[in-house]
Amino acid sequence: MKVYVIAGELSGDKLGAALMAGLKTLHGADIHFHGVGGPRMQAEGLASQFPMEELSIMGLVEILPKYLHLKRRIRECAAAIEALQPDVLITIDSPDFCLRVAKLVRENSTLRAVHYVAPSVWAWRPKRAEKMAPFIDQVLALLPFEPPYMEAHGMRCDFVGHPVVNDPVASADEIAAFRAAHNLNAAPMALILPGSRSGEVRRLLPIFKDVMTRLQASRPDLRFVLPAAPPVADLVHEMTADMDAPPLILDTREMAREAAQVEKRAAFGAADVALAASGTVSLELAAAGTPMVIAYDVNWISRKIFERMLKIDTLTLANLVTETRVIPEFIGRDCRADLIAPGILAVLDAPEAQQKVVAETMQRLGRGGEDPGLRAARAVLDGLQD
Repeated sequence: MKVYVIAGELSGDKLGAALMAGLKTLHGADIHFHGVGGPRMQAEGLASQFPMEELSIMGLVEILPKYLHLKRRIRECAAAIEALQPDVLITIDSPDFCLRVAKLVRENSTLRAVHYVAPSVWAWRPKRAEKMAPFIDQVLALLPFEPPYMEAHGMRCDFVGHPVVNDPVASADEIAAFRAAHNLNAAPMALILPGSRSGEVRRLLPIFKDVMTRLQASRPDLRFVLPAAPPVADLVHEMTADMDAPPLILDTREMAREAAQVEKRAAFGAADVALAASGTVSLELAAAGTPMVIAYDVNWISRKIFERMLKIDTLTLANLVTETRVIPEFIGRDCRADLIAPGILAVLDAPEAQQKVVAETMQRLGRGGEDPGLRAARAVLDGLQD
């Protein structure tokens, strides 16, 4: 069996790796992967056609300088698929790239196409489901309320759960070891998470630095820890070097993969509160039971466009899944240090308000059930029988 799979960012790489592992479990060793992915997918046997990082671009305006290059990569992927003639094409998230590849492939082929991660048509651009239906046969949804939006336009849609629910969480011993290793002792700790893309780090980290400075004035006992994603670790070091009291930067590039994972989950488990960019990381924090504040902004022009198109009043997935608004967020014009810092202090003073929400989020996303990667693989294989 030949599978061509594309992921365009770290969260997609994680989904792709779990799906690939599930396919190997269910189908056996006679399966070959081709396409584009990151280190996790490569560890499962993918030789990436080109570096996945080329696709990790966020924001309408930010894409423009890379437009011609991305168009070339779309054509290259479509040509590789045509030459390979795989049994199935699986595109993972990154819809502005992946769906263009699938559409181009469908012009000359009836190859079954599966898109993993339903587009958030419930949030903005509701016509995307209708537009993708002619060239996508099946959608794998992470959120339980998404299938009807896809099925309404004739696509099969399987809720497979979110992989975060089965991720290991830090043990008490791992948390204690982390605190001891970094001389944190019993000090309250705030996790700072400005994102994994260089564009969002450049945009958000100056604001987050201001937040840290304000919090240090109010809570001098508060310690800050910033886990730096490998693609932006150098940038994080550079941008925090001018701080009077820089955060502890967790740079795991020199660590073995498992040690790096232990370090990250211990940091998440040890934190009393987190300030995080909007996105999948909010679910990782929920899985760890860590109270959080979400903040995000994009280029000014992109922001204006998004404000006109947005159909929901919260971007935080835990709020959406539980139909609550307990987790505070500061988005767009509200992404300001003078607003965010008091929000973090309020969460530190009353973290209990978030405990029920994060627990319910994990339950609704499938915690305690079959591994989502295996469920996704089962859905793909079952779809091939349609």
